[in-house]
Amino acid sequence: MRVAVLADIHGNLPALEAVLAEVETCGADAIVLNGDIAAGPMPAETLDRLAALGERAVWVRGNGEREVADAFDGTLAPELPDVVRRTAEYCATRLERRHRARLADLPLSVTLEVTGLGAVRFCHATARDDAEFILVDSPLEHYREAFAGTDEPTVVLGHTHMPFDRLADRRRFVNPGSVGMPYGAGPRAHWALLGPDVVLRSTAYDLEAAARTFRAAAPGYPGLAGFIAENLLTVHSDAEALAAFSGAAGS
Repeated sequence: MRVAVLADIHGNLPALEAVLAEVETCGADAIVLNGDIAAGPMPAETLDRLAALGERAVWVRGNGEREVADAFDGTLAPELPDVVRRTAEYCATRLERRHRARLADLPLSVTLEVTGLGAVRFCHATARDDAEFILVDSPLEHYREAFAGTDEPTVVLGHTHMPFDRLADRRRFVNPGSVGMPYGAGPRAHWALLGPDVVLRSTAYDLEAAARTFRAAAPGYPGLAGFIAENLLTVHSDAEALAAFSGAAGS
């Protein structure tokens, strides 16, 4: 069993298409969609493309799936930041009932047997919460608490959009980075291939063409110009992202 892991696609269909083209050349048996799949400019198109993968796709819930489903149902939490609320509400207006049904009851985490690695747990943020921040420099105690009650030797997570591969109390924790909104690394689509080891991958795609696609297909996406400028044409540095996430976790 070889597994491709795609996290934090965020409705970036051009980046997704580029990654899937590479995945097909790698002999991956399964494709884990590790949360925050649709919350972005092209949510319906992204969900439809991934649904076409059939049983090869293993879906994991991220906070984005929960928020978009809540927006569709009219139950979005009022205390969410405005940028999160506006994104979720936009996505909800682009989805049909069949899309909402796909988002319903996605698991917080899944475990697969991967060649060379054994049991691997996949979750968007942590094993206990779909919006908790785990960073490459998080204290060991945070890792222990966030994954208490699990014992897989390898854990793959996402949510913070920065690729890393580290040990924490003898367990290996991997973040493949983000397909659609990368931080830290260059403006490419980031993902990972598991089996027999862990390989952090990145895929180049035509960023200017992607920007044109978004302007044509998603002119109503809130903050579209900023999304293109800060997540396609350039990306935030790892120092900026770590500082922002560390501050959010502290608060």
